[in-house]
Amino acid sequence: MRLNIGEWVEQGVDWLATYADGFFQVLSTGIEGSVNGITALFLWPPAYVFIIILTLLAFWVGRWSLSLLTLIGLIIIEALGYWEPTMNTLALVIISTLLSVIIGIPLGIVCGKMDRLSSIVRPLLDFMQTMPAFVYLLPAVTFFGLGIVPGVIASVIFAVPPTIRLTELGIRQVPHDMMEAASAFGSTSMQTLWKVQLPVALPTLMAGVNQTIMLSLSMVVIASMIGAQGIGAEVYRAVTQLKIGQGFEAGLAVVLLAIIIDRFSQHSLKKRNTQKQGA
Repeated sequence: MRLNIGEWVEQGVDWLATYADGFFQVLSTGIEGSVNGITALFLWPPAYVFIIILTLLAFWVGRWSLSLLTLIGLIIIEALGYWEPTMNTLALVIISTLLSVIIGIPLGIVCGKMDRLSSIVRPLLDFMQTMPAFVYLLPAVTFFGLGIVPGVIASVIFAVPPTIRLTELGIRQVPHDMMEAASAFGSTSMQTLWKVQLPVALPTLMAGVNQTIMLSLSMVVIASMIGAQGIGAEVYRAVTQLKIGQGFEAGLAVVLLAIIIDRFSQHSLKKRNTQKQGA
């Protein structure tokens, strides 16, 4: 006897596509408009002007090492001719990360406070992280068609688990004596969350956000298979046409962007911790 799980999944997807079409249309319009708006903003100034802006921002965040890395990396990307695809990819990663954070941090906080909910969510996160990423493209295309939106949705599903897991871990690692001290001074549960738990859990939480950013970026090549624009589309085009040199250049642009984003997030956390210690 064969277990027809696939048939049940198809029926569920068809039901959602029929009765939740309005919701998906609104969500699609919002995501596509956000990605296109951010891309247009990034492409509005000339490339070298935007490079200077990001280099100055990198100097403010991480001083000379990060600013030099940002300057050299972005100049190489522009010289390779991948500036516009890189900005498309950066916009897609930003929206995917924001959605993952909006979903992941509150859910992680609740899981950190409720053992029963955590026991339910944990297997779902295991499922989301171990399921092949290509599988997420199928329902995304069914609900949203081809283009940017299904790429963002697939990226969120693939990238949100680290934010949820590490937010929960950070909340659970807050020392009990700090919680008891906050209660003794009359703090409400919300005040304790904002003034004690989240500040203590912030390094762990930011590590989860950093992993989410990297996973979102890793999805750009896969998302290009369903019409998402960016560097991933250049990599996919090079693979299908067996253009090794073009594939290497596009892959190098992805690597440089990933390193810059990773260092930005790490130095931002260090800067925040330094300011907190100074205060």
